Parts: sequence; structure tokens; C-alpha cells
Amino acid sequence: MALNMINVPPLDLTQQYEIIEEQVNTRVQEVLSSGRYIGGSIVDEFEQQFAKYVDVSHCVSCNSGTDALFLALRALNIGFGDEVITTPFTFFSTAEVISAVGATPIFIDIDPQTFNLDLKQLEPAITKNTKAILPVHLFGQPVDMTMLMAIAHSHNLIVIEDCAQATGAEWHQQKVGSFGDIGCFSFFPTKNLGAFGDGGALTTNNPAIANQVRILKNHGQSAKYFYEHIGINSRLDTIQAAILQVKLPYLDSWNQQRRALANHYYKFLSGITAVVPPQELFGGRCVWNQYTIILKSQELEAIGKSHFSNSLRDSIQAQLQNKGIGSAIYYPTPLHLQPVYKSLAHCQLPVVEQVCHQVLSLPMFPELSTSQQEQVIFALKNCLQEL
Repeated sequence: MALNMINVPPLDLTQQYEIIEEQVNTRVQEVLSSGRYIGGSIVDEFEQQFAKYVDVSHCVSCNSGTDALFLALRALNIGFGDEVITTPFTFFSTAEVISAVGATPIFIDIDPQTFNLDLKQLEPAITKNTKAILPVHLFGQPVDMTMLMAIAHSHNLIVIEDCAQATGAEWHQQKVGSFGDIGCFSFFPTKNLGAFGDGGALTTNNPAIANQVRILKNHGQSAKYFYEHIGINSRLDTIQAAILQVKLPYLDSWNQQRRALANHYYKFLSGITAVVPPQELFGGRCVWNQYTIILKSQELEAIGKSHFSNSLRDSIQAQLQNKGIGSAIYYPTPLHLQPVYKSLAHCQLPVVEQVCHQVLSLPMFPELSTSQQEQVIFALKNCLQEL
């Protein structure tokens, strides 16, 4: 089916731009006219504003969410011989950066209700080589940071929060990115606070960590042409900082619109026996970067299918597309089964291996209309009835 026949896309960034077009164009023109395209007061101001939003002392901007994670590991001296416990159900960069600094990712299984780390499996995975925990607030759903931080403190472990999909999410009214030693954010265009290109940031309450990140992101340079470390070049462009300044005041209202959409989805999908809609944990405030359902294999067996497979889930996705509904699959293969981590193939992570065959992300963006959402729900019901 041609793309122009999709009535409800999984994501539409153009509607948001239309809302803020005049403000964005004005700020971008100001940057272009200034001739200051790298660094400067605009980047500094955004860092201060974002630190205030997350309620931390320091924010250091960078080129991407991936760079934020890499810089965090470097700043905390995590490297060869160290183990970092994380999730197998996330974008590849979460594990990639662990390997890139020479450490070893240790994957534990997930909680199918939240798609986040199953914290009951966290403590048994800790060894003498464990140096850090890297939780991911996946799809905007906050990890139980009370439990995670208690375990981390009892074992004297570093905590680096991957907040790439969860800007604005809260655990017991505290923003993610303010619990651990460092919080890492992505401003990729599809994120809740998205730039018009790549961008990222790190948050911390530790001034020494913030200073070290600033050195590492600037080629390891602590003073002009004086290099103490091997660093990288990782900057948030001034134009992107200006755009993010425009968007930041809208973020909470956009997140609230996502929450309203999620509640509406739950109201209508919770009555479908073959669908498990996601739910917030008590104490959490999800910001729904993605709205990801589980298609239950046992229910599909009950309506005549012998087993659940990728091909069946893909068939449902194709049927939705035929009805004009876009959707997405995050993530079809867990990280411990990726070719690059074949040495970890012996890991027994049954929950994530099953969930990867069952998840389907439905359209979710703040401007999604009620009528569009009802088209999604109606189409999904029809697809399941046609199986």
C-alpha cells in the first residue's frame, strides 16, 4: 500500500511543527543571523532550563542520546573488566556503548507489564565485577527507582539512567534522570522532547561528574589546547538548542495529551481478550513515547491458531496497514540474541524472547485525534476477528 493511503500514521511530526512554526522559524533565523552556530549563550541557557526541568544541579548537552550514554560511562571510569547490568529489550545503543568502553553488558529479563528490568532478577546478577546498573525507562515507563536505588546503594553500584524515551516521566513525583549518578536523554526527533535533528544531554547533581563530561565531550580538553584525556567531539548544535528552548515549555502539556490517549486506548483495548494493553506501575507517571500492546498467544490459540509467531504478528500489522493504520515493532530481536552478542546466546531470558514475538506499537503522538484513535481501535478489533 502506498504511504499516502495511511490514514493514521504511527507518528506525525508535521502537526506539532505547525503549532510552533512561527516561534521556531523566528528563533532559527535569530541563530542564523547571529553567525554563532556552535555553543554560545543559547546552548548554555537551554542546559540551565533543562536542568531546572529535571530538577538537578547540572545539565551537559551533547550530540545524541548515544553519546550521552557513552560519555556517562567514560566519566564514571567504567571500562575493561567491568560489568554493567542492563536490559535486553531496548535500542541497541544502550548495550553498544557498554561494549564500546570495553565493559561487558549483563542482560537480565524483563517484567512483561512494564517492559522494563525485572528488578527481582537484579540482585542475583550482581558479581564482584559489577560496577554499574543501566536501567532503561522504556517507552516512557519509569523503572521502580525506589527499589533499584536501594539495591544499587547496598552494593555500592553506579546507576546510569537511560531516559531517552522518557523525558518528563516521574517516579513518585520525581523526574527520571534525577535518581542515578547520571541521567541520559535523547532529543532525536521522535522523542517526547525532540529536536529537528540529533541531540542529547546528561543530567547530574554531582559537579565533578558534570565537569568531567564537559571535558570528555570537548576532545578531552580541560583548557584550550591542553588535553588530559582522549575525548570525543560531541556538541548540541546551537540551532537545535534554540528549537528545544521553544519546545520545552510545551512538553508537559504534550505529555499530558499522550497520557489522555493512553487512557483512552486502555479503556477500549482492555476488553479485548487477545490484547494486553500496557499499564503504569503504582507510583509511576508514564509519558508514553510508544504505546505498545502484547498480543497474547494463548488467546490466539483459543481462536484457532496453534502457536504465535513473528509471521502472525506481522500479518496483523499488514492487515492494519491495509485498513490505513500504521504501527511499529520495537524490538523484534532482543539484544542478547543479536549476532554481535552471540557469545551471550546461552542466556536464558524467556520473557523477553516471548515478548519480542508479541509486541506491537500503535499510533501515539500528542496531536492524534479521537477519531483517528477510534479508527485504530476499530481496525485492530476487526483484524483479530478475521484471524
